[in-house]
Amino acid sequence: MTEVVGACPHDCPDTCSLITMVQDGRAVRVRGNPAHPPTDGVLCAKVSRYAERTHHPQRVLTPLKRVGAKGEGRFEPIGWDAALDEIAQRLGAIAARDPQAILPYSYAGTMGLVQGESMDRRFFHRLGASLLDRTICSTAGGEALTHTLGGKVGMKVEFFAESRLILVWGSNSITSNLHFWRLAQQARRAGARLVCIDPRRTETADKCDEHIALLPGTDGALALGLMHQLIVNDWLDHDYIEHHTLGWPALKERAMLWNPKRVAQVCGVPEAQIIELARAYGTTKPAAIRVNYGLQRCAGGGNAMRAVACLPALTGAWRHRAGGLLLSTSGHYPVERAALQRPELLAGRTPRTLNMSTIGADLLRPASPEFGPAVQALVVYNSNPVAVAPESRQVAAGFAREDLFTVVLEHFLTDTADHADIVLPATTQLEHWDVHLSYGHTDVLLNRPAIAPLGQARSNAQIFRDLAARMGFDEPCFADGDEALCRQAYGNKVDFDVLLQDGFARLAVPDAPFADGGFPTASGRCEFFSAALARRGDAGAVGDGLPNHVPNREVAGAHPAYPLAMISPPARNFLNSSFVNVQSLRDMEGEPLLEIHPDDAAARGIASAQLVRVFNDRGEYRVKAHISTRARPGVVNGLGIWWRKLGVAGTNVNEVTSQQLTDIGRGPTFYDCAVQVASLDSA
Repeated sequence: MTEVVGACPHDCPDTCSLITMVQDGRAVRVRGNPAHPPTDGVLCAKVSRYAERTHHPQRVLTPLKRVGAKGEGRFEPIGWDAALDEIAQRLGAIAARDPQAILPYSYAGTMGLVQGESMDRRFFHRLGASLLDRTICSTAGGEALTHTLGGKVGMKVEFFAESRLILVWGSNSITSNLHFWRLAQQARRAGARLVCIDPRRTETADKCDEHIALLPGTDGALALGLMHQLIVNDWLDHDYIEHHTLGWPALKERAMLWNPKRVAQVCGVPEAQIIELARAYGTTKPAAIRVNYGLQRCAGGGNAMRAVACLPALTGAWRHRAGGLLLSTSGHYPVERAALQRPELLAGRTPRTLNMSTIGADLLRPASPEFGPAVQALVVYNSNPVAVAPESRQVAAGFAREDLFTVVLEHFLTDTADHADIVLPATTQLEHWDVHLSYGHTDVLLNRPAIAPLGQARSNAQIFRDLAARMGFDEPCFADGDEALCRQAYGNKVDFDVLLQDGFARLAVPDAPFADGGFPTASGRCEFFSAALARRGDAGAVGDGLPNHVPNREVAGAHPAYPLAMISPPARNFLNSSFVNVQSLRDMEGEPLLEIHPDDAAARGIASAQLVRVFNDRGEYRVKAHISTRARPGVVNGLGIWWRKLGVAGTNVNEVTSQQLTDIGRGPTFYDCAVQVASLDSA
């Protein structure tokens, strides 16, 4: 038995260090690395089954060519040479007319810098293909943070263990940020108070001292209401505000409009709860906020994130290493992205950029002077858009176009792969080199291959190297191997020998990075007022560069036909659409569920475990109703993201979500969605 140190590749802030135990060329077990402090020997239930996923009997292990209709999932094996020749011929013919008719589509199926954003970018830059705006998860919150703190930066996660008050805001940490949750529990055992702010009574809310079940899309109003109480009770650090913030007089004027009564009406929570939360936050030192991306998936998600990010500067929480805020640490990493991606291969061209969150509409758009050429070829990797992109009826219709040439790099025949013309077998994390950053801690991780690629699988980087050779791209950068790309990712800013020896290396980030200001903004201050947003005019309802409450487009109770607000948080045992086909995890999850409050169920004559239809003007899906107080009145929780073909009637929750975008960051608005729910008997 041998042990190989690697890294978890999945879209989670924890970015764990893994140890894979290998016997006779087979990965027998994966466990957490006890030598890596953020991992501390512990893995989530999902990744602890990674060996089961890698050796899954349904792995795609040879190139496949479609023989049935798109969406049927009928393929026959072909050789690599034949597959690469056909792809190169088809892409070359389209590129000769207009390379912008070719679109890459990828996201965080792996968070690795090599298999996620290196040779693929080189290939598409050289080709001149359309660029992809990768917005589907974090851009609203990330850009909001950049316009407030100067980047995706914040406190170090390990110091939450020393906090006296922790606001867990828009995060079900038990299921999506396990290692932070262990630190929060450590703080609680030492006397800290934990408050969960979330429309759903999550597993995390169950374990906190208090749950504030606000309505979806009202987080910005709550943050402004907290500011109001900080002001009227003078729970402010005037010295920190004066020396380390920008725009306070104007923000103060706005916050004074948000008294507890108004906030209670907007958020749907008691006034007393708002007042008490403000008192606790204003008087407890140190106080910390762990905010996650759930609150930014609404029309005003960017403004909401900005408002929350302003709070620590008002109380001087940044002075303490156990105070402040954490959304993402990824801005701390000195990644050499230009070296990895080689934008110079564009050679002066400026291809159009298409938003991955509107892929459904864009695949159905005809050519026009405004849009450019219709999308004629799609290369999908590290993503499953037919399952995960919003308004999936349109997405599936776009992928079903017979004139759309689609290539999918995958481990399994997902909903998206079922629509491919050619499927190429990709390696899993246990079979290739990669290097990682994290958005929840500040360590760089190296992933070594633990086993040889199964069957004929090749790494993403190798596939794009092979395609480049077939296309005649002879620039030297296309010869870089995967290990060489790992070395290029950080250049000389991270000691690669340390990565080889330990599997991880720590960044030199101060314990309290903004104790004395020094924010990475243009002003060096926490910018309540953002001149950049004011110039763009997209900073919310008034476009004045200050955070504001921007209400949902689809508010609970506002539409008589669709009176229920719906959010679609992830099911506990899946990670986006990954792991849905791992039998042990699917057995634990059970079946697709819609959580509905007893009052809302009774009003519709719905019994628990009854099959219901959830619908609006965009579409409908069928699902089992679960009557539960995890849902607050007026809001239903459609747990996702199940593969469509493993759901009821070949649909999932994204059948009813919208392609509308956020106020800042051009992100999707999954949690800004009004629906009706009815029993199938009443259909």
